[in-house]
Amino acid sequence: MKNIFIDGSAGTTGLRIYDRLSERNDISLIKLPENLRKDQKARADAINSADIVFLCLPDAAAIEAVSFLKNDKTAIIDTSTAHRVNSDWTYGFPEVGNRYDRIANSKLIANPGCHASGFIALITPLIENKLISHDIALSCFSLTGYSGGGKQMIAEYECDEKSPLLCAPRQYGLTQQHKHLNEMQVITGIDLAPAFCPIVADFYSGMEVTVTLFKKDLKGSIDNIKEIYKSYYTKGLVHFEDNADEGGFLSAAAYSGRDDMQLSVFGNDDRIILTARYDNLGKGASGAAVQNMNILMGVDEKTGLVY
Repeated sequence: MKNIFIDGSAGTTGLRIYDRLSERNDISLIKLPENLRKDQKARADAINSADIVFLCLPDAAAIEAVSFLKNDKTAIIDTSTAHRVNSDWTYGFPEVGNRYDRIANSKLIANPGCHASGFIALITPLIENKLISHDIALSCFSLTGYSGGGKQMIAEYECDEKSPLLCAPRQYGLTQQHKHLNEMQVITGIDLAPAFCPIVADFYSGMEVTVTLFKKDLKGSIDNIKEIYKSYYTKGLVHFEDNADEGGFLSAAAYSGRDDMQLSVFGNDDRIILTARYDNLGKGASGAAVQNMNILMGVDEKTGLVY
């Protein structure tokens, strides 16, 4: 039986992790009373008494929470952006680069960002197999449900008198300074951050990340890409599917409510479309965090997950 503490359990990701874990009989949840939820001493005591801690906090608060750790037995899974490119932390995407052993033996695990997860899953195998070069200039757009914006955005979209502007997709990250860009570049090993266009739309959850390639940038063919994905993703929660469209369309909500990720390849030998579909709250957040916890615990990585 492992003792688990969720620091930041009132946020969207924290609530989803809590809901998943509350149904398990192989863990014991450490809970703080509402009046102590933000109390530093109570949080520090909970962190140091836990076997595994989830940090579901803003970056500054996550960094502060790590400073409370005073032992070498507690493992931390941080869902914030704060530590994702920190070399002292293990990047918690087990299927990419076969990180299973590193995660299992780590005390500091940085959970991947939602948009970044799809981009990294699509690009890393192509870099590692030298199908594309490190100096490639890539562009990526990503569709996400509004739950990715947290409680405030959820309230805005679910308000009875919401703005009509929210009824159509909205692009953001317009300054090309999105917080996921660092990990997208560092984890894949590309020299240039991609031109990244995230788009939020009027559906609760789901994500569709797309990266485009031209023939001139590819050392191979569209079939080579498919074969690499098939051989690279043979375990875990990422899988390749051919002919995955819905009658010529590709819905960003297809994997809503699930914890796995589907990769697909479309187009032709001249212009290629790489896509990753998953739930921004699943493999893009709380599902990935629980998968990392399972690996730390030495149980089946898919325990308690939907796939």
